[in-house]
Amino acid sequence: MNSFWQDIRYKMLQSGSRINLLIGINVLVFLLINIPGTFLYLFMGNPMLNEFANEYLALPASLPKLATRFWTPVSYMFMHADIFHILFNMLWLFWMGQIFEEYLGKKRILGLYIMGGLAGAALYILSFNVFPAFAGVLPVSYVVGASASVMAIIIATATLLPNYTIYLMFLGPVKLKWIALFYVVIDFLSIVGPNAGGEIAHLGGALLGFIYIKQLNRGHDWGRSVDSVFNQRPKVKVVSQNKTYQQQTSSVPRQEEIDRILDKISQSGYDSLNKHEKEVLFRASKHDG
Repeated sequence: MNSFWQDIRYKMLQSGSRINLLIGINVLVFLLINIPGTFLYLFMGNPMLNEFANEYLALPASLPKLATRFWTPVSYMFMHADIFHILFNMLWLFWMGQIFEEYLGKKRILGLYIMGGLAGAALYILSFNVFPAFAGVLPVSYVVGASASVMAIIIATATLLPNYTIYLMFLGPVKLKWIALFYVVIDFLSIVGPNAGGEIAHLGGALLGFIYIKQLNRGHDWGRSVDSVFNQRPKVKVVSQNKTYQQQTSSVPRQEEIDRILDKISQSGYDSLNKHEKEVLFRASKHDG
């Protein structure tokens, strides 16, 4: 049992994968709320812990309530309504996150997750306070879930690699651009349904993911400031007369070259890269992770 927890701790904190860290945080929050909440409901018949979590950790649309719950634009993106909600979010995070990390390294996904969640929160709050259709439910509306953050990663990955093909059960090979388009259209059409706030938040995350990759192709890494908080390392200056060592360090790709390759992927797909460009992107990914 001890080795089991050590293995989980290693995957979350020491494996270098931010996907494992994000999944671990989401699962931990879900269990900490729902396991005690279930026992309280069984013995006391009152789901007060779940109600408390929704009151103080979910994101409200009401601006007066948001002013007293100013932390909720962050806390909501690590909460989930039920087991299927977290299951499908974490599966998509794992699948798309692996592709994202393969091509852009392991450091950027954490910043994209946070920014996608914040963008979803902003669009949700703005929409519910602007459009008359939501005036009746504005005081009691709130959203929870990592869906906006996950949508940002899905759309970012599809924007970077539109022709990348994955195999879906019952459908066979499908390109990422069609998966992204399908989810965006479904979310937009579902705004008239019972989960309007969640669908709007999804679209906010999707928009952020699209713009993020377009800006990255232009050399603007929006997630750098967020990533730097979690990836601070001491600066060490190394002076060496060893020519072999100097040749190895000079093999790290320049940012301009990486940006050019990312722009080519965005326009023509990953398959358009030549052998040298694929090697450069591979080295950049290893250096970045």
